[in-house]
Amino acid sequence: MALTAALVITGIAIGLLLIYAADVAVAMSSDSDYGFLPLDHMQRGMGLGAPALILPIIAFFISLKEPSKGLGVMIIITGILIILGGIVVMVNPAPSAETSDRDPMASMAMMLVPAIIQLALGGIKIAKS
Repeated sequence: MALTAALVITGIAIGLLLIYAADVAVAMSSDSDYGFLPLDHMQRGMGLGAPALILPIIAFFISLKEPSKGLGVMIIITGILIILGGIVVMVNPAPSAETSDRDPMASMAMMLVPAIIQLALGGIKIAKS
């Protein structure tokens, strides 16, 4: 039961990251700061990104005693998606100074730490399976 819940939670996190990436891609290709969702970059990060950072870590601890290579791989996938998103944030030109006080380096640090934790937890899950 706990493993099923952990797999569902991690699947939700991957889905949120994919929606986040698609919304950013649409926003980058348009003139506005909005993608197909009516969210700016801060709302997008808090609504889609923050749960995707936390859910895989929760999933790991929910299923701590149950071996599952599949869950480990899914947790690693979320970590990789977060790192790829961080790279896009770094290479993406910052919005104009008047409209945003965004600091890409701080954003990257806030994403990199949970992503590294997720990669480590995924590796631990696979190793213990």
